[in-house]
Amino acid sequence: MDLKSLKIKAQEKIQKTKELKDLDSLWREYIGKKGKISKIFNALKDLSEEERRKIGKQANEIKEQIRHLIEEKRKELLEKETSKQEMESGIDVTLPGKKIEGGHLHPLTQVLERIEEIFGKMGFSIVEGPDIENEWYNFDALNIPKDHPARDLWDTLWLKIPKLLLRTHTSPVQIHYMEKNNPPFRIVVPGRVFRYEATDFSHEIQFYQLEGLMVDKDISLANLKAILIQFFKNFFGREVKIRFRPGYFPFTEPSIEADIRLNRKWMEVLGAGMVHPNVFKAARLNPHNWQGFAFGMGVDRLAMLKYKINDIRLFYNGDLRFLEQF
Repeated sequence: MDLKSLKIKAQEKIQKTKELKDLDSLWREYIGKKGKISKIFNALKDLSEEERRKIGKQANEIKEQIRHLIEEKRKELLEKETSKQEMESGIDVTLPGKKIEGGHLHPLTQVLERIEEIFGKMGFSIVEGPDIENEWYNFDALNIPKDHPARDLWDTLWLKIPKLLLRTHTSPVQIHYMEKNNPPFRIVVPGRVFRYEATDFSHEIQFYQLEGLMVDKDISLANLKAILIQFFKNFFGREVKIRFRPGYFPFTEPSIEADIRLNRKWMEVLGAGMVHPNVFKAARLNPHNWQGFAFGMGVDRLAMLKYKINDIRLFYNGDLRFLEQF
């Protein structure tokens, strides 16, 4: 058991090693479970107690020395391999790193979250619906007959699958929700809608709407006005005057247009009204037992008013000079 020769030979092999895989072989050869040092430990049982202590101590010391030499050689080979890869890739790791800019939510997303937060505090549930609708939910169930202008090719994006379309408003979710839930309830429905029309500073082929629906035994337009006053106060951060004007929507009766007074002038912001009896019937609810109001507002328009933006197309063109302001 010439431990000194074993150590010297191991040192020579480790120093000459140029590949990591060869270094792993040396590890197994000398200090692995079946390595030369392990065989020495296995042979100690045949020696006297004094020899076992002496040789065992030497074997442990040499084992640790060989382990250390292999680890140091491993670090050296890894550094050489890394440097080689860096040279081949052309990456200079000594260059200062580039600062990674943090992103943020899109302004329309921020406005939507704020709207949902305000209505949520007033007891409204947030409900979503599909972007692709069928003719029944988008038109028929909402008391919109086949000869209504909204069904014209220039307003509606029809799909190749018969009777399927990209929804033109968020109102179909009213029907979906009333079919599956019993009143009383109050919900708001945020989501994208699609119109087949030319784009300009105030029109887009897609935009966001927020639908509102409240149904109970004794609901009136007075309840709607109180809720809207509270909403606009929180949304714009100040008292906002609101007025109702007569309007027309097939799915409400009576129908109203709502204006708010901002910057010393009145601006239309939403349409609303009491849910039409035919809409209740389409959702299999008895209009004699329930009544409620519905409203729809453009989220993009609210964002434009809040941030004084004069072109709706800015929300969708991906210009960072615009988006980074929010």
